[in-house]
Amino acid sequence: MSIVLVCNHRDPKPWVKAFKDKNPDLDIQVYPDVKDVSSINFAISWQHEQGVFAQFPNLKVIASMGAGVHHILKDKTIPKSVKVTRIVDDNLTKDMADFVLLNCLYGIRNLKFHAQNQLDKYWEIKSYQQPEAVKVGVMGFGVLGKAAAKQLKLNRFKVNSLSKSRKNIEGITSFIEDELDQFLAESQILVCLLPITEDTKAILNYDNLKKLPENAQVINVARGQHMVEDDLIQLLNEDHLSLACLDVFQTEPLPTESKLWSHPKVSVTPHVASMTDPNSVVNQILDNFNRMENNKRLKNEVDREKAY
Repeated sequence: MSIVLVCNHRDPKPWVKAFKDKNPDLDIQVYPDVKDVSSINFAISWQHEQGVFAQFPNLKVIASMGAGVHHILKDKTIPKSVKVTRIVDDNLTKDMADFVLLNCLYGIRNLKFHAQNQLDKYWEIKSYQQPEAVKVGVMGFGVLGKAAAKQLKLNRFKVNSLSKSRKNIEGITSFIEDELDQFLAESQILVCLLPITEDTKAILNYDNLKKLPENAQVINVARGQHMVEDDLIQLLNEDHLSLACLDVFQTEPLPTESKLWSHPKVSVTPHVASMTDPNSVVNQILDNFNRMENNKRLKNEVDREKAY
């Protein structure tokens, strides 16, 4: 049995080294340089080209390199018999929580405004907000959403959460899906950490974003498919929204012609909110590889119908 690494826009060498350090006898190949496609039973994937896995007739498992699996699930050529797993890692969780906090502070301290003024060589003082005066709405309350909400609360922000079912975490007000309008109306900063499903695609559209308070800020660190980018730009241009911090996009890498690059109210980062360290996750991936070999239940397996 062999493992194949299929990872666009990621350097495979640290991954190969991490696996070989744990098991020198492991047969791990890097796509497209695969010697025998029939030997491949287990794949590790990030942003693969659609249809690429159809060439591996004995594939049983595809493991995402990160917490997200949309890049795998959107490929309808993958047989239903192939199982999909995701990464659950404390480092990824902490990094995401830190990144969300960083962007919230970036917004309330007007750092985008001051960075632009530096480029223009223009000195202007602008008052900022205290965290205690700002209510952050966290959409999606899984592992990453909970960690981000707790980090924000520790740093004095007021925090609301939105999830399918009511949650009970001290100091965090829980809203459910039927209360979306009220949740949005109270979100001075909106953080999207939803899974991507048929129900959540394009949820950050004009109608919903318009329900945010005037001068609200938007942070999307989930998936680009949540955001209708033209709607966001329109609301920024209308001065209803004051800032958008975007780490994920409809198309990645973000095309050079995208208006988001140069918009004065948009901060762009290249999908770096939390990045997987191969050495931190190699054990859980190898554990699942061994479980597959022994016909045992996989850990962190994704429900392909629910898409998470």
